Amino acid sequence: MRRRDFLKKSALIYPALAGIKAMRPGKTTAIKSVIVIGAGFAGLAAAKKLREQGLAVTVLEARSRIGGRVFSHQPSTATDAVIELGAEWVGISHDRVIDLCNEMGLTLRNNSFQSDLLLHGSHYLKGSWSMSKGGQQFWEQKSQIWEGLSSEEKEKLDKTDWWRFLSQQKMDENDLAIRELLDSTDFGESIRHVSAFAAFAEYAESSENNEMDLKIKGGNSQLAEKLADVVGRENILLSHAVDTIEQKEGVVVYCSNGKQLEADRLICTAPVWSLLRINWKPGLPNDLLEAANSLQYARIGKYPMVFSQKFWEREDFDMITDTPAHYFYHGTKDQKTEGGVLMCYATGDKAEALASIDRSERKKIILDALRPAFGDVSAYLKEDLVYYWGSDAYTRGAYAFYGKNQWLTTRLTLARPHQKCYFAGEHLADWQGFMEGAIVSGEEAAEQVVAS
Repeated sequence: MRRRDFLKKSALIYPALAGIKAMRPGKTTAIKSVIVIGAGFAGLAAAKKLREQGLAVTVLEARSRIGGRVFSHQPSTATDAVIELGAEWVGISHDRVIDLCNEMGLTLRNNSFQSDLLLHGSHYLKGSWSMSKGGQQFWEQKSQIWEGLSSEEKEKLDKTDWWRFLSQQKMDENDLAIRELLDSTDFGESIRHVSAFAAFAEYAESSENNEMDLKIKGGNSQLAEKLADVVGRENILLSHAVDTIEQKEGVVVYCSNGKQLEADRLICTAPVWSLLRINWKPGLPNDLLEAANSLQYARIGKYPMVFSQKFWEREDFDMITDTPAHYFYHGTKDQKTEGGVLMCYATGDKAEALASIDRSERKKIILDALRPAFGDVSAYLKEDLVYYWGSDAYTRGAYAFYGKNQWLTTRLTLARPHQKCYFAGEHLADWQGFMEGAIVSGEEAAEQVVAS
């Protein structure tokens, strides 16, 4: 039973989605116009669906570019390469991303990896390391175990954290150390802070590669560009940060640049950091404010290292480590480039520490982390980059993560409409933290608007 089905069966699904009617082409509605806040995947997906229903749509984006947390980039010393500074992974279960890529002529290529492990200074090649017999058995059977739990048992999981739950299984201390390293790369923070329900459900429903299967050839930002073309570039206003939202007969939006717009309905896809900085008239309900203030976003930093040679040799190379550098993976996998890019990906305290120190010190830490596996590779380094999402002006984090007692409570509160305003974003989706989740959430918000 997938998360959405579980919520429906348990009567936990938020009322706004419970009664959504299917959208039909040409369906008539009293609603004529909608303002969408945010030109990330949630906002663009919502706008596309609304335009297909014949509604007038205006998308307001605070950044000077579309895509939001999808951010493809060409390094200055490797202009033949494309790396992802933001959202990266497409899973084989991500039906909407795959469907949209097919619809818009974009190619998805294999982007799965075979992980090495660097633990206590020793380098273990792929296939040469594993958890204990008991820990491995649990992990291999996790989907069956999840399906065997009753609704009551699943609900109880939200009251504990993922580390504590795993410690109650057949995992020894080494298993827990490995899972902390692996799973914190997915959730962006220590598994001591992540809801066991959120973690167990995601892993039970994920592919063998934890939905790190595919990537859009040429960069994930291409899908944002294609969506923007469908919505109509003239309908997307960049550098339009929202200052005030006032609800009267319809919705009036005041932008910080002086622009004022009106519409019948509004969809807000802003992360909670930005949502809380909007002046809402009338104000947001206290329980929604409390939920928004309690939701945390993962501190994730990406530190791409451009090398003149692919000394790691394997296209499918990645390596989880217990060093401050945390995780390395081949960021230019299967790209025809001279040399290549190793992405250093750090989460939580590690990410914040790497982002806050001097560039030369950060570079040394990252290069030193590679020494046990490859020796001194500093001579191959051409360029080192950094993007720390924990200090991003609009998000203060890469994506939301749900702690104890939040997945079945906080998330549902945040998803509830506020009069004529509806909410969407990856933080409200089953595939939370993924592009798939953002797209599905945006489309569902559009359905809510049409059905209202």
